[in-house]
Amino acid sequence: MYKLLFLLSAAFFSAQNYRFVYEYKMKSDIKSDSLVTDYMSLDTDGKKSYFYNTAKYERDSAYAADKDFAKLFNRRNYNRNLNYLIEKDYAKKTISFYDQFKSVKLVTADSEIPQWKIEKEFVKINNMNCQKAVADYKGRNWEAWFSKDYPVNDGPYKFSGLPGLVVSVKDSEGQHIFNLIQIKKMKTLFDRVPENSKKMSENEYKKLMKNYTFIPSEDFEAFQADSKAGTVGVQLKDGYTVQYNVKELERFTGKGETIDDEILRRLKRTNNPIERD
Repeated sequence: MYKLLFLLSAAFFSAQNYRFVYEYKMKSDIKSDSLVTDYMSLDTDGKKSYFYNTAKYERDSAYAADKDFAKLFNRRNYNRNLNYLIEKDYAKKTISFYDQFKSVKLVTADSEIPQWKIEKEFVKINNMNCQKAVADYKGRNWEAWFSKDYPVNDGPYKFSGLPGLVVSVKDSEGQHIFNLIQIKKMKTLFDRVPENSKKMSENEYKKLMKNYTFIPSEDFEAFQADSKAGTVGVQLKDGYTVQYNVKELERFTGKGETIDDEILRRLKRTNNPIERD
């Protein structure tokens, strides 16, 4: 059982801004049995919410403050598939999905939320009273546990529409799993919504990503090798930056493969998206 860290005070219930941090386990490669673990944040003020990768936000915020590109490589890594941002407008009941393809910022609109079936099954998760709900959504069967203990009707990714906060949600195959691990009271909300994004339909976006092939000459923006430190830093045109340890890369190279092959494998987009066609 995961442990939930509460960073709350008596003023929590009267605060307007909350941050809910979720541990996200995903199977990014259908040919592999391993799950990738990352951390996602949900910021909400009761009117809108923003769901994003925690490490990416920290990187972007730090770079916006000091413009020190070199420091980006020294910050915590995150999975490239989690470059996206999801904005929900509660009043309009709309979902805006922001991503970037090479150097082009994209946004798609989505009004489809899960059609939940609430079941009479209850459990306590980290002292929260939770109830079970299930839904068929975007090509997968989902099981969620939500709580009315907090004044938020939202959850990770696009999982809204329940009368409470989604504490845990996973698909029936255990390939995408979100568990709430931290709650914070915040003074300010997420503030890095991309501007001047190209509007695209969901189908156009999915087709674009499905047909995408990683080509180093077209995708690489910069490459930085530090032989003394034993590290390799990579920046892609979609803004993703990551630093790898050379010795770690060597452990994963197969027969006849090079470190470059392993880097390219790690930089590829998922072939097991959370939304199926």
